[in-house]
Order: sequence, then C-alpha cells, then structure tokens
Amino acid sequence: LEVLRSLYDEGADVVILTGGTGLSKRDITVDSIMPLLDREIKGFGELFRSISHKKAGIPSFLSRALAGTLDDKIIFCLPGSPQAVELALDLILPELSHMLYVIKS
Repeated sequence: LEVLRSLYDEGADVVILTGGTGLSKRDITVDSIMPLLDREIKGFGELFRSISHKKAGIPSFLSRALAGTLDDKIIFCLPGSPQAVELALDLILPELSHMLYVIKS
C-alpha cells in the first residue's frame, strides 16, 4: 500500500499491480486494494476471465483480476503470469486514454 500511496502522491494516473490475485492465503492484492476503490470496473474482470477462458480453459475462473477507480486514477490488479499480463494489457491499452478521459470528465 505504501507503493500505491507513493504513486498516487506522485501524480500517476494509472497503477498496474501484478500478482496476488489468486485464491491462496498469500494472494492479498485484491483484498488489500478493493476497500480503497471508489468504484469497481466490473466489466474488466469479467472480460478478462472470458478471454482468458478461451486461451487457458477452466482455471481462468480462479482469477480475481480487478480494475477500479480511486478519485480520478485507475488501478488494475492483474495475475502475475507473463501470459496473463500480456492478455490484460491487450485489453487495457487500446481503451486507456478513453477510460482516463471519462474518469477525469
């Protein structure tokens, strides 16, 4: 949370966290970030799991990929595997400028 606070204070518009989105006891990223969010962007996690299912099969439903807003910032919590990060960035990057425009309007 200190890193998130630092990035926030430095003026970052987007924070992307990787890892800690699974179901084991050590996977605390989503549980730590969720209470801080003003709004969850539910469609991101739903779309990520849907596309991930087409590529990885059944284990995709174990993902708790998350996106949400904190003031006028966007926070993404992604699974830690390189393949999952690549898939998520393929979803995020084309829409990011529009998302920021909407949130900051």
